[in-house]
Amino acid sequence: MTAQQLVRRWAWVGTFLVGAALYLLVLAVLTDTKNPNLFPTMILLGALVVPLTFVTFAAGRSGRWLIDGPTLGGCLLFGGVIGVVVAGLLEYDAMRRLGTLPMVGVGLIEEAAKLVVPAILVLFFGHRYRTSIPTGIVIGVAVGTGFAVLETMGYAFVALVQSDGNIGAAEETLFIRGLLSPAGHAAWTGLACWGLWRFVTKPTGWHFAGFVGMFTLAVALHTTWDGIGGAVTYAIVGAISIGLLLYGLKRAQRVHNPVPA
Repeated sequence: MTAQQLVRRWAWVGTFLVGAALYLLVLAVLTDTKNPNLFPTMILLGALVVPLTFVTFAAGRSGRWLIDGPTLGGCLLFGGVIGVVVAGLLEYDAMRRLGTLPMVGVGLIEEAAKLVVPAILVLFFGHRYRTSIPTGIVIGVAVGTGFAVLETMGYAFVALVQSDGNIGAAEETLFIRGLLSPAGHAAWTGLACWGLWRFVTKPTGWHFAGFVGMFTLAVALHTTWDGIGGAVTYAIVGAISIGLLLYGLKRAQRVHNPVPA
């Protein structure tokens, strides 16, 4: 393993340490000064550190298909924003029409919304991204991470407002949702994109069925997570989600970069 590959593989450690140090610094100053101008910075860093660490971790295991920084950042930003906006509109419309929205509807809408940007990349930039399944998986992880970060920021802001500016309430929300997000949105969108990229690299009926199956699995995991909840559910669903994602990365890398005999 070259020095460059070693740095890529372990870059997630540096990402976490630097991000955590910045968050703790902001939190300490905010606690000491009670300056409300620091609330947005605290919420952003608290929602971003662990998910971004997971993206860096996944990207470091995509072999020679490691995504460049601008693409990764674009997937995080545009994938997250477009996913949140599309999901918000569809969920609002469904609630208005039906009067209620079952958990399976939430999972279906949000998992579909997060595939908008990956689908755009495949359709309009296929010559650059279509040939690499590991890249597709990492793109899915980045988009899911962007979605999770924005969602966590929203929940933390609501907790802050409802608690009359209690920093502890927002901090608790950031910690729990930030810690769990890699096992949630990031992993589920990565799994769906694994199926999508397998289909676009080899568009057969079998691979299309595989994509539908992976998307259905992501929706099922999402629905179970939201519908049942609790520490046991999070542990089981999270282990399955991350385990399948890491298996997909390893398998895809082996297929596209076989070990010489």
